[in-house]
Amino acid sequence: MMKHLKTRAVDQNEHIAYWNKAEQFYEIMRHAHKNRMWTAVGLNAVHCVISSCDALLAKSQGIRAAGEDHMQAVELLARAPVAGIERQAALVRRIIAKKNVIAYENREFRESDALDIVKQTERFYRWAFEYLNEK
Repeated sequence: MMKHLKTRAVDQNEHIAYWNKAEQFYEIMRHAHKNRMWTAVGLNAVHCVISSCDALLAKSQGIRAAGEDHMQAVELLARAPVAGIERQAALVRRIIAKKNVIAYENREFRESDALDIVKQTERFYRWAFEYLNEK
C-alpha cells in the first residue's frame, strides 16, 4: 500500500516560479563554489533541488508537496509519470539527505563534500531543465 503524502493543487504554469527559484539557488551554489564557501555550496544545492522538485511536480502533475519533510516531495517526484524519474529521485534523495550534516551537525562541510554535492546537483539540474523545456 502506498503511503499518503500531503499535496496541494497548483496551476501547472506555476512551475516557472519554482524553476526561477531553482535557477537562483543554482547560480549562488556556483558562486559559492568559486569562492570556496563550502557550507553555502551545500545549502544552496539542497534548496536548488527542492525548488526543482517543486517545478517538476507542478508541471507534470499540477501538485506541490504540502508536508514539512522535504523527502515527501522526493516521494511524490518518484511517482511522477516521467521517464527515468526513479533514478533522478534517488539522486535527489542523496542530496537532500545531506541537509542535516550541512546545516546542523557539529562538523565542517568540507571541499570534498561540496565537490560531490555540486556534481550531483548539476546532474539533476540539467535533467530537470531538459524535462521542463521539452514541452
